[in-house]
Amino acid sequence: MNQAILLSDTSNVDFMIHGIIPVEFLGQTVWITTSHACILIVMMIMIVFAIIANRKLKKATDVPDGFQNIIELIVELLQGMVQGSMGKWAPGFVNYIGTIFIFILISNLSGLLGLRPPTADYGTTLCLALITFSLIHINTFKHQSLKQIWIDKCSPLPPWLPIWLPINLISDIAVPISLSLRLFANVLSGTVIMALIYGLLQIVAIGWPGVLHVYFDVFSGAIQTYVFCMLTMTYIANACGDTE
Repeated sequence: MNQAILLSDTSNVDFMIHGIIPVEFLGQTVWITTSHACILIVMMIMIVFAIIANRKLKKATDVPDGFQNIIELIVELLQGMVQGSMGKWAPGFVNYIGTIFIFILISNLSGLLGLRPPTADYGTTLCLALITFSLIHINTFKHQSLKQIWIDKCSPLPPWLPIWLPINLISDIAVPISLSLRLFANVLSGTVIMALIYGLLQIVAIGWPGVLHVYFDVFSGAIQTYVFCMLTMTYIANACGDTE
């Protein structure tokens, strides 16, 4: 093993984002990168599955077959997850939560297909977190009065003593940063480790790295998907108010 490491060429280690197609835009060269390509592949997988599922459900039978069972199981699990976290607000957000859950999960699992997971790019996770951040504050102003918002921002002190206002505002701004960094860092760490293994240990990296793929891509990927969606639901439900 040590000899294999010494004989390995570090030039084979690659976990960076690369430009694929240059595009001229407003006098500047903008690159279509490997992240964009992987996102497109993930989106195509989702679109194809949605089209097939839609056609299948139009011909749904009282006694479902294998594929119909899979579709119904996925829908029931997602609806149950959202209902359990968001209560009466669940119907308005089940489509959004279901979409980002499936997108993040497939993105995390795409490493099994030899792709670079889109969620290993901070640009992807930050965009997802900013959408959540927008929904949080849209629903805050939709379901709470300005007076209640001011009281919450000054809490735990009385509203006439807004010493805690800057701290609470900073905590609000930190939400998309923490959401995006948590998902990005966990997925990127697995991507980097697997790239190092295949780059440095390519002579002996036969078969056994599959066990690590199961952990980093399947187990850790599923956990990070669930954590991101659970935090998203919690933040939005708190913004909406009582979930009973």
